[in-house]
Amino acid sequence: GSEEEVRPGAAAAAAEKREQWLRKFRELHMKRNEARKLNQQEVAEEGKRLKLPANWEAKKARLEWEMKVEEKKKECAARGEDYEQVKLLEISAEDAERWERKKKKKNPDLGFSDYAAAQLRQYQRLTRQIKPDLEQYEKLKEQYGEALYPTSDSLLHGTHVPSKEGVDRMVADLEKQIEKREKYSRRRPYNDDADIDYINERNAKFNKKAERFYGKYTAEIKQNLERGTAV
Repeated sequence: GSEEEVRPGAAAAAAEKREQWLRKFRELHMKRNEARKLNQQEVAEEGKRLKLPANWEAKKARLEWEMKVEEKKKECAARGEDYEQVKLLEISAEDAERWERKKKKKNPDLGFSDYAAAQLRQYQRLTRQIKPDLEQYEKLKEQYGEALYPTSDSLLHGTHVPSKEGVDRMVADLEKQIEKREKYSRRRPYNDDADIDYINERNAKFNKKAERFYGKYTAEIKQNLERGTAV
């Protein structure tokens, strides 16, 4: 009788253990299928990313940030608040100081070196002033889809026609540049009666600066050299 009681108990334990193994096997099988699907999706997403331009992630992050800024401006306008003041209230003193140092380091005013460098600085200044039309961007994205992000195999020459608003914006910007250029001071003529103690314009500016700081200390030496009485 005891053996008959042990056998059914052992059989039940074995059946229960078998059921546990089968449950684990089904769970592993489901996880494997799920991992396979995720891998396939990741491969497809990676293929799409490889077709995008190299700096697409940075451009996308920039556009998302600008959209958030526009939404914030609309919220402030609806509440009758000044967005610039609200933005300053949200910036800590440490962040403001760090951004100011970064800004000075990123775009130092090195003065005039050559015409190519001056033209590059003007181009960078003008491009920073460009405000993208996000609504038009969303419309173009819906219209062209993946073709909006060209690759090295895309043929785009002659396919883009600028809008009237874009042309008007460019004309207004050019007129603003012309107006600003006309306000520049004219080149000052040389004084014929002044002493010529320089070899070029840059040396003349340096001499003026040196005279401003050290002229009172070197005036007597200069007079002696001019009279020929210097020891």
